[in-house]
Amino acid sequence: MSERKQVVIIGGGITGLSSAYYMQKEAREHGLPLDITLIEASTELGGKIQTVRRDGYVIERGPDSFLIRKKSVDQLASDLGIADQLVRNATGQAYILLHNKMHPIPAGAVMGIPTEIKPFITSGLFSLSGKLRAAGDLVLPRSEVTGDQSLGKFFRRRFGTEVVENLIEPLLSGVYAGDIDHMSLESTFPQFYEVEKKHRSLILGMKKTTPKQLPQKNSHSSKKMGAFHTFKNGLESVVEALEEQLDGVTVMKRTRVAKVNKQGERAILTLSDQKKIEADAVILATSHTVARQLFESHGLLKELGTIPMTSVATVAVGFPKEAMKRNIDGTGFLVPRSSGHSITACTLVDRKWPTTTPDDKVLIRAFVGRVGEEAIVDLPDCEIEKIVLKDLRDILDIQSEPEFCIITRWKDDRPQYRVGHKEKIVRAREELQQQFPMIQLAGASYNGVGLPDCIDQGVVAMENVLKQLFK
Repeated sequence: MSERKQVVIIGGGITGLSSAYYMQKEAREHGLPLDITLIEASTELGGKIQTVRRDGYVIERGPDSFLIRKKSVDQLASDLGIADQLVRNATGQAYILLHNKMHPIPAGAVMGIPTEIKPFITSGLFSLSGKLRAAGDLVLPRSEVTGDQSLGKFFRRRFGTEVVENLIEPLLSGVYAGDIDHMSLESTFPQFYEVEKKHRSLILGMKKTTPKQLPQKNSHSSKKMGAFHTFKNGLESVVEALEEQLDGVTVMKRTRVAKVNKQGERAILTLSDQKKIEADAVILATSHTVARQLFESHGLLKELGTIPMTSVATVAVGFPKEAMKRNIDGTGFLVPRSSGHSITACTLVDRKWPTTTPDDKVLIRAFVGRVGEEAIVDLPDCEIEKIVLKDLRDILDIQSEPEFCIITRWKDDRPQYRVGHKEKIVRAREELQQQFPMIQLAGASYNGVGLPDCIDQGVVAMENVLKQLFK
């Protein structure tokens, strides 16, 4: 235990930051002789977590929240001493925009799967034949498919095409900006496969297994509690707290790792300025495209190159409250592919997160780009703004020009978890284990894209490293 160990974490997004923070914590609590270095290619830490604060607005460029039922972000906030800054989303009706009409997402729908029959039957989202076909789920047998399959194939079999295209596809594909006819059931929503396996009918199974929403504590109203958390002053609050508390970690920004080699049991990292760092262990918390490039000369991780990426852009606009003439009693809407509009979704941020917006203002965040519709992301800012404002004027009857427009492009940024993804990642890790056992893969490209998933992967990688170094 007397010989100091060198650990390098490549990538300063939430995965790498979480690895660094919890490794520092473990080293201090257990007296581990450990030197930790975090390397980030860009000028700032946080990766996709980027918050703009201006004129009383809190505007997210990347993710805006995380599921409360996944505990790792709340736990990190508690460990950092910023749990008092957490806020829960305001609940409200969400809609599907279909044939230029706002249709409420049926009450009781869990990711598009009905658990209450009446709201589904009365919904204008589906024709009578579409409703009858979806009801077939109640009598259809379990699928005989073993192994992975696409979300589209799975849900079309259970509910038919209309329910999938008008409700399930907009809900499920939004997280990944993906195509559900290629997205992996096993890697994205394996719980649905398990429900069918156990209960046969998804409708009956989800009704049995979905927890009942409870009224808010100390409240006499029946208002349901929001399912998401963020930080009052934006998600970047957690990045700022992490950076401030990584006082035992050497942080190198504007630094890129150009090559990875090994000498004995140690990794030799060559930086872009040709300096070298030796490490007893490395956590590679980058995208899979960077990982593949680093190991290309070794003939490793070639299969990671087959994981597609897609591009999206977010457009945040602010208006005086009176500018929006069409009052929608809700927090946002989703847009199916068949709609004819360019935007794929829209969040009424001031409704969903009241702390983000001055009282007399409206903050809207629209999304463009998904698989097959990515060309819009490459247009100039003025063109994207023009297209999005046209959609918003048509849909929300907005009469004035925005006070500001903030466009954020995420080019080739969303990894697509296609059928067979899980096995592909297992094989990649096995390759590294055989030739570079001191290196761990972690991040959104592998086992989940949400903030809690990334933190969990960072913690697992950290634990694996400590077990390896201090057996």
